[in-house]
Amino acid sequence: MSRNAVIASGVVVFHLAALWALQTGLIRKAAEVVIPVEILSELIAPPKPAEPPPPPPPPPPQVKREITKTPPPPRPQAIRTPAPPAPNAPTGSVEPPPPPAPVAAPEPPAPPAPPPPAPPAPPRIINLSEGDVQWVREPPREYPRMSARMGEYGRVVIAVYFNNAGFPKRAEIRTSSGYERLDQAARDAVLKSQITPLNRPGASDETLRYFLAPINFTKPE
Repeated sequence: MSRNAVIASGVVVFHLAALWALQTGLIRKAAEVVIPVEILSELIAPPKPAEPPPPPPPPPPQVKREITKTPPPPRPQAIRTPAPPAPNAPTGSVEPPPPPAPVAAPEPPAPPAPPPPAPPAPPRIINLSEGDVQWVREPPREYPRMSARMGEYGRVVIAVYFNNAGFPKRAEIRTSSGYERLDQAARDAVLKSQITPLNRPGASDETLRYFLAPINFTKPE
């Protein structure tokens, strides 16, 4: 047999003998003889459970600290240092400033503007009567058709201004007939007329002749 087989068989035989001795109590008796009972009981008794560690002490209460804001540090301000004197600067007394210039006298006010020219004098007017007027072209008597249909009639007096040559310059209704159509027809007729020029002493081209021209519109038959 090989050596390894002998060792293996010896180990098996030892385990079997130990198992037999344990079952028969032989090992316990041998232990009581060799080892005292107290020591054996201490060895056989199970160990006592370890006591739990004491709980940790409670944390100390936190004290709230009031945070005070510190004001910001002042900003640095620039300090102007006087400029050093220019080299070779002239030294000595400072000359006094020149006296102020004399104040000029105020200019006299401008003369007032000349007044506007006076308006021209109104033209001279010479009144004419019916005997002074000699018609070169009498006022045409044009009866308005609508007035004839409506049966309108009456007498209109026109104030007419003739120039030095005998032509009418303007005409105004002095006395109305009561009908606007008849009054307008009489004024238009006088503006188409002409009288002979009348040379009066002291008269000029601007002299006007004033005449009241009667215009009659008879009742149509």
